[in-house]
Order: sequence, then structure tokens, then C-alpha cells
Amino acid sequence: MVAQQHIVRAYDEELKFLSARIGAMGGHAERMVERAVQALVSSDAALAQRIIRDDKMLDDAQREIDEKAIVIIARRQPLAHDLREIIGAIRISSDLERIGDLGKNIAKRVVAVSEARQPLRVFRGMEALSALALAQLKEVLDIFASRSVDRIASLRDRDDQIDQMYTSMFRELLTYMMEDPRNIAPCTHLLFCAKNIERIGDHATNIAETVYYTATGRQLPTERPKDDLSHDVIAPMAVSQ
Repeated sequence: MVAQQHIVRAYDEELKFLSARIGAMGGHAERMVERAVQALVSSDAALAQRIIRDDKMLDDAQREIDEKAIVIIARRQPLAHDLREIIGAIRISSDLERIGDLGKNIAKRVVAVSEARQPLRVFRGMEALSALALAQLKEVLDIFASRSVDRIASLRDRDDQIDQMYTSMFRELLTYMMEDPRNIAPCTHLLFCAKNIERIGDHATNIAETVYYTATGRQLPTERPKDDLSHDVIAPMAVSQ
């Protein structure tokens, strides 16, 4: 009986370890994106370089979670909810690692964008877009910690706001590029930055769907209308020229 209790306690600790590492990864990814946008807005190349180096922490954490999860599955042979918890940790760590990559990609473009400053409203728009995406990420990390799956439906719906703001920014940057050819290079970098931020919202939604499946054993409907209409913007504007 004592041995069995020890095994159960050790198993619980292993599962708690995965959750704790996910929480740490989420906080780190959130800070990376926030600081990357800060570096972009303030043309802070030194901060951008620190962010690029910081990405290694997320890479290492994802590998650690993958390795730990494999060991737990092999040793404990978990079933049902516990197995979903472990597989969910693998999937969520992958999404968080990708969010870190997106933050790093923004940081890599800081120098190129700073060479030709754009109107202040562009950077204010980038800050507003990142605020929405980071709020989405923060909430989904809270949902993961509390397993409050009743909040997931509204979180998925709010992803539409990020898509709409991204489309608006895409249209604005495209206008600047057509008005002055000198804006093409920096605005192209800014378009990639905006797309990276929009993708953060998508990864946050992926995490929410994983949390829902982990907690309930059911999949959320996969078909959701996307409000990223940037692909519909280029053709009409090109024809008008």
C-alpha cells in the first residue's frame, strides 16, 4: 500500500512538472512578444538582440517537455484524462515555442524598419494589435492554469478582432507602399511583423482548443470563419492603380 501511494504521488508530481513548465514557457513567450514590439516601436536594436537570444529558453523547454512526456508515457502507461494531459502538454509547448519564434522574427526586423521611420500611427496600430494578441495569450494561459473551459468559446470568438485589426493594418501599409516607393522595404518588414502578431492569436486559439480537449475529451468545432481578409485587399487595390 505504501509503495502504491508513493507511485501515485510520484506520478502526480510528474504531471505537475509538465504544467509548471508550460506556465513558465507561457510567461516567457508573452514577455518576448511584448518586448519585441517595444523594440520595434522604439528602434531599440540592443533590446532586439537580447530577445533573439532569449528564444533559446523556449526551445530548451519544449525539448524538456517532449522528453519528459515520452518517459511518463513509457513508464506509467497513462489512460484517458491523464494521457490527454500529457499529449496536451506536448501540443501546447509546441504552440508556445512557435509564439517565441514569432517574437524573435519581429525582433530580427527592428534594424531594417528603423532605417526609414514610418508615420507614428503605424506603430500605434502595431502596439494595439499586439495588445489584443497578448491579451488573448494571457487569457488562454489563465484558462490552462484553471481549466476554466467555459471561457473558451468567447476567447475563440475574440480572435476575430485580431484578424480584423490585422486586415486594417495590412490595408494601411499597402497604401503607404503605393504612395511612395521608398516605403516599400520598411513597410514590407512591418507587414511581416503584423502577420507574426496575428499568428500569435491563432496559436493562442490552438492552445484553447487543446485545453478544451484535455479537460473534456471532446473536440471543439474546427470550422471557424476567418476575418483575415488581407488576401482580398491586394487585388482590388492593384486594379485601381
